Amino acid sequence: MKAPRAALTQAAELSDRNVNMSNALTRASHGLGLAEKRLIASCIAKNDSIPMAEIHRKGAWAVRLSAMEYAETFEIGLDAAYEQLQQASESLFNRYVRTIQETPKGPKEQKFRWVGKAEYHKGEGWVELHWWHEVVPHLFGLRKQFTSYKLKQTAALRSAYSWRLYECFKSWARKGRYTPSIEEFHTAMDAKDSHRKNFKELRRRVIEPAVTELIEKNGLLIEWETVTAGRKVIGLDFKFSANPQTSLF
Repeated sequence: MKAPRAALTQAAELSDRNVNMSNALTRASHGLGLAEKRLIASCIAKNDSIPMAEIHRKGAWAVRLSAMEYAETFEIGLDAAYEQLQQASESLFNRYVRTIQETPKGPKEQKFRWVGKAEYHKGEGWVELHWWHEVVPHLFGLRKQFTSYKLKQTAALRSAYSWRLYECFKSWARKGRYTPSIEEFHTAMDAKDSHRKNFKELRRRVIEPAVTELIEKNGLLIEWETVTAGRKVIGLDFKFSANPQTSLF
């Protein structure tokens, strides 16, 4: 199916918008698969540059995304876009953000949902998300300590791990270095239990494929190594920079 010119223009505008999140949200556990990540990021991008006064005036933290915008942004067929949006909107309602804060009395864990309501209209081809009130401060009115990137910089990625690693790199872009503890990395990547228990699996299933995809599709220059205590891996050290000839960073 050939997309109308107006729809193509809207999709192009969407891919050029920014995905803005607080650093705390960027580095938290998101619990999202690739389609859910695409949906969330697209809806965050649609909110880009909307004044807070307008958001408050509407009285709702709602954003609508069409299947046509989704299909053109991620370069997939319209039928696949309908299917992914339907599945993502259904599963997204049960997804939550998980943050862990170290305190003098031990780690403090917080969980909150992404959305309070998710609507899918198959006949009209759109999804509408209503942001959960706890996530709103992490998406709107950001003035400092936030991560920002253009949606088109992640549109070609085919792995949620690659996307999450890219966001972590963006949150540390000024330093060009990301040095999480192994527990922080597990959280940020939403690593499976089998990956958490076996570093070789984490390396093979998560780290190496994500690094390879970011080098190939985003033109990043990446070097990484483990941080160990004895024979135990306790952290990771990523050094990254933009390749001036090919980088989407």
